Amino acid sequence: MENNTNGNPSGNQNGNQPTPGPEFGATGLQPQDQPTDQTLTTRQGHPLYNNQNVRTVGSRGPTTLENYPFLEKISHFDRERIPERVVHARGAGAHGVFEAYGTVGDEPVSKYTRAKLFQEKGKQTPVFVRFSTVIHGGHSPETLRDPRGFAVKFYTEDGNWDLVGNNLKVFFIRDAMKFPDLVHAFKPDPLTNRQDGGRIFDFISNTPEAMHMITFLFSPWGIPANYRQMQGSGVNTYKWVNDKGEGVLVKYHWEPLQGIKNLAQPEAEQIQAKNFNHATQDLYDAIEAGNYPQWELLVQIMSDDEHPELDFDPLDDTKLWPTDQFPWMPVGKMTLNKNPENYFHEVEQVAFGTGVLVDGLDFSDDKMLQGRTFSYSDTQRYRVGTNYLQLPINAPKKHVATNQRDGQMQYRVDTAPGQNPHVNYEPSSLNGLKQPERKAPDHTPYIAGNLVRQPIDRTNNFSQAGERYRLFEDWERDDLINNLVDALSGAEQHIQDKMVELFSQCDEDYGRRVREGLQQAGDRQKHGQVNNEANQEAVQKAEEMAHPAQPY
Repeated sequence: MENNTNGNPSGNQNGNQPTPGPEFGATGLQPQDQPTDQTLTTRQGHPLYNNQNVRTVGSRGPTTLENYPFLEKISHFDRERIPERVVHARGAGAHGVFEAYGTVGDEPVSKYTRAKLFQEKGKQTPVFVRFSTVIHGGHSPETLRDPRGFAVKFYTEDGNWDLVGNNLKVFFIRDAMKFPDLVHAFKPDPLTNRQDGGRIFDFISNTPEAMHMITFLFSPWGIPANYRQMQGSGVNTYKWVNDKGEGVLVKYHWEPLQGIKNLAQPEAEQIQAKNFNHATQDLYDAIEAGNYPQWELLVQIMSDDEHPELDFDPLDDTKLWPTDQFPWMPVGKMTLNKNPENYFHEVEQVAFGTGVLVDGLDFSDDKMLQGRTFSYSDTQRYRVGTNYLQLPINAPKKHVATNQRDGQMQYRVDTAPGQNPHVNYEPSSLNGLKQPERKAPDHTPYIAGNLVRQPIDRTNNFSQAGERYRLFEDWERDDLINNLVDALSGAEQHIQDKMVELFSQCDEDYGRRVREGLQQAGDRQKHGQVNNEANQEAVQKAEEMAHPAQPY
């Protein structure tokens, strides 16, 4: 993967070759000194004259300890993988560009935010996008029922901005304290290593705020047809801040200009039988063919108040903001136009964090957002390393100067031109780094209250879930009920009963259809057994349909 001084992993948007990175200066080599042939070397740069055989005493003798090329090769192979993301492990990515409209709806965007990337009509900002599934592992089928991650890294003139979201616009929980429990419930059983509907709905039946998300997830919206034809959302509530320091609440939405397509469960199973990498292939092939996918970025804006007139809290990520009161307003368009040059270097090592904001963008008091802000960057330090921000895919495309030093795998020191190399602290009068002068006032909202551990007041866990159920088309409702019955049929009776009660509170017809579906299934299996008949049938068919073979 090419590198350049600004950390651009793919060169500029015109496809020109990037400038050589700082490592050339560090070694004293210039680009013209680099080998131009395809000579195979060791990691130390030595020509590798025999890559076929280890060194032995005679052709059949024991190997020797001085097999340095082999030891280097095999020891690096042993360490090729980094820890898999605990969520969002399976992913695909692409480079592109975001073009601003300079307006939000019919108004100048500067009325609401001073973020530079939005200000000028036609202003382009390079981006890298990573799509993903959430719960399942790095090589799991892309047809599984799962939220999809939709993370965008904007390389702005003020540094990086990460907009880290999902395809579904709401979430299961509203307090970050419950996030590890949520993931544990959806991950495989720690004993059997199989995802278990009984475990999932044991958690959900005790988490009524999840009903809105569950209604989306078990409908066709839980299996997007591919990455190109799915929506994206910031999910959480953020803030925009203008040049007066005034803030408003904002929600982000990505709308695919290719249209939206989802799969019913039987359709997903047919695709999985032929290609379980279909979404990755679809994205890659489309870009290679010049069919560049595009998304429009729209926002909803709300004044930064409690809004008692609403029947929900605007900071609740399990809720949608009604579009009749808070319309979607376009602010720009994103085009993906270049595939990664190396999957591991870019898609696997790219690191996103909800705390990565530029001037003019800010946090709200959304409890999930506050928790995500620590967790995301913390997991990257564990997964990729202390200096993950020096990797080209993560580095800003602007100068970086910091007093943060050393750590595993640091390969450059981020200093300013003329900075005193003896000074790695601030403040200093010895020509060290200095704080810049802020040119616009901070956003300083007033907050008063007692320190408590309490849920929000306006939970309203069921009304939007019921509304969504009624808005679904008939085929979507049918698929939703079938999927819920299949997943619930292996749960214990009291969990099924609790879930039927929750569905009924969303909508009477919703609860009735799930209850009748469970009764018709007649599958009251005890805890610890196989989840449902389809799973057991697959186990039996594997043995019955197999062809006997003789040992050799």
